[in-house]
Amino acid sequence: MAETAADLCVVVGATGTLGRAVTERLVARGQRVLGVGRHEAELGALAAEVEGVRPCVADIAEDAAVGTIRDALDGPVRMVVFAAGLPIAGSVETVAPSDLARGADIKLGGLLRLVRAADARLVPGSRIVMFAGTLGIEPKPSSAGPGVINAGVLNLMRQLGDVYGPRGVTTHTLVPGPTDSPRLHALVERAANEKGVSFEEQWASYAAGTSLRRLPTVDQIAWAVALLLDPEADVMHGGVLHLDAGGQRSIH
Repeated sequence: MAETAADLCVVVGATGTLGRAVTERLVARGQRVLGVGRHEAELGALAAEVEGVRPCVADIAEDAAVGTIRDALDGPVRMVVFAAGLPIAGSVETVAPSDLARGADIKLGGLLRLVRAADARLVPGSRIVMFAGTLGIEPKPSSAGPGVINAGVLNLMRQLGDVYGPRGVTTHTLVPGPTDSPRLHALVERAANEKGVSFEEQWASYAAGTSLRRLPTVDQIAWAVALLLDPEADVMHGGVLHLDAGGQRSIH
């Protein structure tokens, strides 16, 4: 599919740190972006600051989002990106079972809602892009929600690949590790205070988990999304792209 200025991409979670970086990268590649989120004011601010963005207020955790997003589409969809965060935390011993269900509804149910909203507008060369954290591959009992739910994402994306591949629509799962972002800075600050160590010491422990000894940036993650616009990315259909600066140790 040739890339043109009329192409439309849909980004769920467009006002978040990652979603905004992805949105800006796609706009820089000549794409129009339908930014999906729950908060009208935040979406309006994004649209005012980034030319080429059109806001769409919808809660991806609700079935009504399917119709809302579908009605906002005005042409072929080049790419759908699910970049919304997962507000679930806790160990396998402490996480509320209802939080696991809520997280699954946001990320697994949300992915299906996004794809169904765009289904009739997807054409050969379109991309379905989803984020799944490394905990879905290398689970830790200290982070039960992200591990369980992201493992489900990997499974669901493989199933979507089987369904959409014959239509020429490719699926891509991106797996970033801990990423240098305001959210991680806040988590590291809290962990450092709890342990009675400096922020720098706690941050270094995260960086030490990668073979590069530094964490990927949000902009690097967004670059990988824009890379999938290239027609050569067809060959990556159904694949998992690791963006963790060498953090993964297991072999898959």
